[in-house]
Amino acid sequence: MASSSTLPTTDLLQLAADAVAAATRAGATAAESVVTEGDEFSVDVRLGQVETLTESGSRAIGLRVFDGHRVATTSSSDLSPDSIAQMVRSALDLCRITSEDPCAGLPDDSAFGTIPDDLPLAFDDVNSLPGPDRIEWARRAEAAALAVDPRIKNSDGAGFSVRTGHRVLVNSRGFSNESRRTYCSLACMPIAQENDGKMQRDYWFSTARTLRLLESPESVGREAARRTLRRLGARRVPTQRASIVFSKEIARSLLSHLFEAANGDSVYRGASFLAGKLGQKIAGDNINVVDDGTLVFEQDGLRYGGFGTAPCDAEGLPTRRTTVIENGVLTSYLLNTYTARKLGMQSTANAARSLAGNPGIGGGNFFLQPGTQTPRQIIDTIQKGLYVTETMGFGVNLVTGDYSLGAAGLWIEDGSFTHAVEEVTIAGNLAEMFHNIAAIGNDLTFRGATASPTLHIEGMTIAGS
Repeated sequence: MASSSTLPTTDLLQLAADAVAAATRAGATAAESVVTEGDEFSVDVRLGQVETLTESGSRAIGLRVFDGHRVATTSSSDLSPDSIAQMVRSALDLCRITSEDPCAGLPDDSAFGTIPDDLPLAFDDVNSLPGPDRIEWARRAEAAALAVDPRIKNSDGAGFSVRTGHRVLVNSRGFSNESRRTYCSLACMPIAQENDGKMQRDYWFSTARTLRLLESPESVGREAARRTLRRLGARRVPTQRASIVFSKEIARSLLSHLFEAANGDSVYRGASFLAGKLGQKIAGDNINVVDDGTLVFEQDGLRYGGFGTAPCDAEGLPTRRTTVIENGVLTSYLLNTYTARKLGMQSTANAARSLAGNPGIGGGNFFLQPGTQTPRQIIDTIQKGLYVTETMGFGVNLVTGDYSLGAAGLWIEDGSFTHAVEEVTIAGNLAEMFHNIAAIGNDLTFRGATASPTLHIEGMTIAGS
């Protein structure tokens, strides 16, 4: 596919507005159009050689139409007038044969809007590096990892990527919005070998909206090597109940499970252990969880929006800050317009959608508020337990909350790391786990839209030898 720089210039707002107008002229009682445009560059190198290189651009349109309480969606990557006319006809034909759903429909007119802040979500410098320099950044990260220690003998590679995006939303109620965003990342995965030939691997990465905030290739490579070397000598531990300390990188997965449980779609379908628990105590007093689509950070004099920050959600409602859990009490689900109507509530501006299909639920910046202890202070208190640096598998049941995943990490004895651990399973129940969080770190860092500090959870089961 051609890069976006070779695509002809198009007024995306006008394109979306024209599609909405055509749908209403053809008989739709309401319509909504999303147009996206973006480009991407990514390169993966291994042992200094380029393995894959992708440079692409895309532009596409999606249309959602309503006929009363009937709804249908269509999409197309062909933006020619004939193609869009056909898309409108197809959407209306589909709409007229679908069943009525009393909860279907656009939000109320009074709900539309955007947050007033000029959100810093796009930075031109992500495209400032020429192609050869982008490849060199990946090579530099890998070379730095290989140079750390002679036991780093191989590599699963390093990668550098850049993405830019432009998104437009227009509906027949007079609402329109367009936003741009940028993203860049750098990652490295070295392989270390023990004397007996056994190999271990780990990784590190950096993500940012701007190159100014991306960690240097050398620091990414060195950190990846450090994390790989500490896994040497890994072994299983006996089956037991013990303290579990989730590193912040792994703790964020617990927040992801909590997000899915608080998702209004899961709740109204009865597919969540949080269904019917609104207003109830579902975690310890020290647990406060927030979803905030308005976050703007500042570092080194530079303001930038979070990875989940946006002026509005995918239905045109202004993003907001929603407290999901306050002092252990479930205070809100995360809802779009449809799930809010299903549950008799108000949307929390968490609509998310691709070009095709009805809106789902998406997060803003979803996080657990940090505590006051450093990770080192938390580990110092552990008599015996596992510091988890990796989880594997899909053993989480959101209906019951049952949690069971393969894990690897470092064993803790009397506040010190003694050896690496692998081939064990950690198990518990999410409801009990959030009640049993004994300590929360002060190391909250956003490397994505979901984030958590280090967490110490008491009384989980470790299944090992």
